[in-house]
Amino acid sequence: MIKKYSVAVCLLLSALLLVVAASQYPGGSLFDKHSEGFQWSKNFLSNLFQPVAFNGLPNPGRIWALWGMAFHSVGYGLFFIHSAAKLVTKGWSVALRYIGFANIVFIFLLATPYHDVGTISIVLTLMGLFVITVFVFPTKQPALITLCVVCLVCYYAFFLAYGLGYLPWAMILQKVYVAVSLITVVCLEYFFQKNNLAATVVSSQKTVVRKS
Repeated sequence: MIKKYSVAVCLLLSALLLVVAASQYPGGSLFDKHSEGFQWSKNFLSNLFQPVAFNGLPNPGRIWALWGMAFHSVGYGLFFIHSAAKLVTKGWSVALRYIGFANIVFIFLLATPYHDVGTISIVLTLMGLFVITVFVFPTKQPALITLCVVCLVCYYAFFLAYGLGYLPWAMILQKVYVAVSLITVVCLEYFFQKNNLAATVVSSQKTVVRKS
């Protein structure tokens, strides 16, 4: 029972704790140090992890943000570990398991002074989601396929905006890809099953046999 709902519980707690952290953020942003509170369209989530806000005041929401990130890292790590057990290809299954264990550490580092090292988790997450998406396509589950594709597009849109220096857009797209990613991960956790994939593989093998 605990294992079944562990990913959903961790990610739900993560989202709630980050919302609490945002509600306690004193104020200030990259472009306006005198703005009030945390503005979802004008602040990066990383602002919540700073001990001192942009307006110079202590950030009482930081502790909530750190706990939120801790649950976030565990949730994503468990998701990839559970997904590894669903893949019928051993090599990719092992790779996904390693991504899961690594993400438990690297995702949390995003909330620490080692933020730059923690960005490795974003690359690992993208790799993991791409691998899972490849395996979702043969199952012919349109809702999951659409979610996976939209999720990857949101990730790349954020990186494009951030890389090109369109920071106002990047701030918005960050929240979009985080939200879409959370929904995608929870849906994959409970609707992408090994028996669906196994049945697809068996069906494909039978088709090949008939044609030969």
